[in-house]
Amino acid sequence: MNDKIKPDHNGEHPWGDAGQLIILVVFLAVWVIDSFIAHYTTGPAHFLPLGIRLGAGGLLLILGLVSSGKGHRVLSNEIRQSGCLLKDGIFARVRHPLYLGSMLFYAGLTAMTASILSLAGLIPIFLFYNRIAAYEEGLLARRFAREYADYRKRVPRWRPLIRPAVFD
Repeated sequence: MNDKIKPDHNGEHPWGDAGQLIILVVFLAVWVIDSFIAHYTTGPAHFLPLGIRLGAGGLLLILGLVSSGKGHRVLSNEIRQSGCLLKDGIFARVRHPLYLGSMLFYAGLTAMTASILSLAGLIPIFLFYNRIAAYEEGLLARRFAREYADYRKRVPRWRPLIRPAVFD
């Protein structure tokens, strides 16, 4: 993936939207075919009770929905001043709540059906999101310099903080 296609692209990776759509379609196709039609790699489902799989998958889906929902709420808040670094709400706990929410969605579906093929698909999905997150962080570092460096030190990229980071 060439990160130098467009210099800014509104603060997002130039391939971010298209890549996310491709990942969604490919993942869902693999997941549905393996989990419900061919059953190539769903052997672990025979050893893991359905209640445990649905509980774990449901929890991951809920966490993903919460992360994405709170991220969208902060991003669409009309009170927010445009052009400022987002450091409040969910962004005080994790730097990329929308991407994290998406990854938790894929992990939740995978847990529900115990598809090894889908589990293997989580690796390129994580690598994709990590790549576009790093690209966007580079843009933010150039735009907000010290403020973003401080934010990056206090707030993890993927592992949400239990208590939100506090900024002056």
